[in-house]
Amino acid sequence: MIGATALRALVLTAAFFAALSPATCLGENSNRLPAKATKELPPELLSLLRQKKMPKYSPILVRVFKQEAELEVWKQDTTGLFKILKVYPICRWSGDLGPKLKEGDRQAPEGFYTITPELMNPNSDYHLAINVGFPNSFDKANNRDGSLLMIHGDCSSSGCYAMTDEQISEIYSLARDSSAADRPFSSRLIHSA
Repeated sequence: MIGATALRALVLTAAFFAALSPATCLGENSNRLPAKATKELPPELLSLLRQKKMPKYSPILVRVFKQEAELEVWKQDTTGLFKILKVYPICRWSGDLGPKLKEGDRQAPEGFYTITPELMNPNSDYHLAINVGFPNSFDKANNRDGSLLMIHGDCSSSGCYAMTDEQISEIYSLARDSSAADRPFSSRLIHSA
């Protein structure tokens, strides 16, 4: 049998070495997130947040306009209102105006989607990616299907909204920071006529 003093020493030693070992990111698993997924917002964007009185960790809303090829990030300010933070030109999206109907049609989705931290992919082959959550309940009720529809980097699309790597780095960081309190954020993917 191990004596009480020896047991206490073993527990303290284990706790000490556990404190020295690198922590896992987001507490999900033992794989560390790549640096690109934990990168801080650029100083210019942090300055813009301060100027617009938008706390770094406040919620965001993303709106995508196909026809204009623009992605807007709206953020909640200190008064509780959502205001536009920044507009990003979309590098590429595929298909035509109109909704995604079925897997393989190369259409980018349109609709209202809620994005949770689980839908963010720090290990994407397209730099960083955020799954838009397609199909939502409306899509399912209308027999629309498809999977892995993203907002991602690498400026290449076959049904996604592709951004440059620099743009998706900012968008991903804004989404990551806004969902730090396990709060989902919303996206509205639309076309305008």
